[in-house]
Amino acid sequence: MTKGKFLLTSSGITNNSIQKGLIDLLGKPISESSAIFAPTAIYAYPEGTKAAWQGIKKLGELGWKEFGVLELTALPDLSRQIWISQVEETDAIIIGGGNKFYLSFWMEKSGLFDLLPQLLNQGKVYVGASAGSMMLTPSLNFDRDRLQKTGIYHDDEFNEEMPSTIGSAKTLGLVDFVIRPHLGADYFPQASLENVEKWAAKVDIPLYALDDQSALKVVDGNVEVISKGNWKLFGKREIKTI
Repeated sequence: MTKGKFLLTSSGITNNSIQKGLIDLLGKPISESSAIFAPTAIYAYPEGTKAAWQGIKKLGELGWKEFGVLELTALPDLSRQIWISQVEETDAIIIGGGNKFYLSFWMEKSGLFDLLPQLLNQGKVYVGASAGSMMLTPSLNFDRDRLQKTGIYHDDEFNEEMPSTIGSAKTLGLVDFVIRPHLGADYFPQASLENVEKWAAKVDIPLYALDDQSALKVVDGNVEVISKGNWKLFGKREIKTI
């Protein structure tokens, strides 16, 4: 397992406890820290541009010393010298939620997948929301048989298909568990506890189901659950809760 400091959330910095977890990982106040945010995944959804702006605005209001936006779809056409230095100099790398297969494609295409392990090993804080959190796990696909038969990247859990041929199921595998975000959310009715139990039965590693008031604080493989809502661990693992 890769060393690193990760804050893996269902829906971002949604309460004071999760924000405190972020500050703990940074080792200094947000007002003294810098962050860069990639909203790319949300563009694959209807009204994604509005949601992207809302995400940027909400994160910016946390009061960072420096805050920038990293658009992954633009990076392949740019010299790596232009953008890599900006990522290397920031304290926190924030990857937003949306369509995880679309996000995976652009994280690989942009070169961010290749860059992240080294940066995280050097002490950068990775903050994920939903799909952004799932990029660090070993897998996006639980139903591998369906993927092999159809060739379609499909999330049976959320009944979500890629809107185009731009999709990948690659992940970094920097943690030894998988995540199901939005537990019990009314806008994801499929993410019921009953359904999550069925999905968890498809994997042989621990699965964390998180609602939008919950997050995982991971430091060098040690997991601490931060929650003001509901969460559930399927499978055995030593954890701390706050």
